[in-house]
Amino acid sequence: MLIMGLKHQAATARKWRAAIRQVESHFPTHLPPLLFLTDPDRTPDPLAIAETLPAGCGIIYRHFGAADRTDMAHALADMSERRHLTLLIAADPDLAKRVGADGVHWPEVRLVKARAWRDQFAVQTASAHSRRAIWRAQQYGIDAVLVSSVYPSKSKSAGTPLGTARFRTLVNGNTLPIYALGGVTATNSGQIAACAGLSAVSAFS
Repeated sequence: MLIMGLKHQAATARKWRAAIRQVESHFPTHLPPLLFLTDPDRTPDPLAIAETLPAGCGIIYRHFGAADRTDMAHALADMSERRHLTLLIAADPDLAKRVGADGVHWPEVRLVKARAWRDQFAVQTASAHSRRAIWRAQQYGIDAVLVSSVYPSKSKSAGTPLGTARFRTLVNGNTLPIYALGGVTATNSGQIAACAGLSAVSAFS
């Protein structure tokens, strides 16, 4: 069982690396090819997962008002610097400034606030659930958007999945870099890595 488990882990790592290389072949160089989104329920130990990410990838720390958010943000910032990862703090530019994070990730409903922080961070991303939201993000100076849900997801907020074909059509109709989110795994990452960045929550657990 142990040998089978190790073989599965190795195969999964190879799939992620291959998909990352595909993203890097077409994605802007200042954007990480893969983003890990933290979640207090689904990824209770984000530091452990962040330790496994390949250099050059990114983390979106979603603290949801946690009491230890400053300490965790500092720890993630230290790890990101040591391991050459990009750190974004979700919806909290003040905390991002305090810990020296690379940028901020904005939920779609708070996208308008991004305008006040334009050019103050190396990277700003946002969630987007429609073509109009993608267009608005571009007008506000957002560097890339996360579109969900591409595949069936365990997220409570996930809607009907777009599927590979519809997601590719959406990407091809926009000039703003787009990350796929929702149900993205090592197994299906190769289906979209040629046209978009990759992002996931529990796929790295």
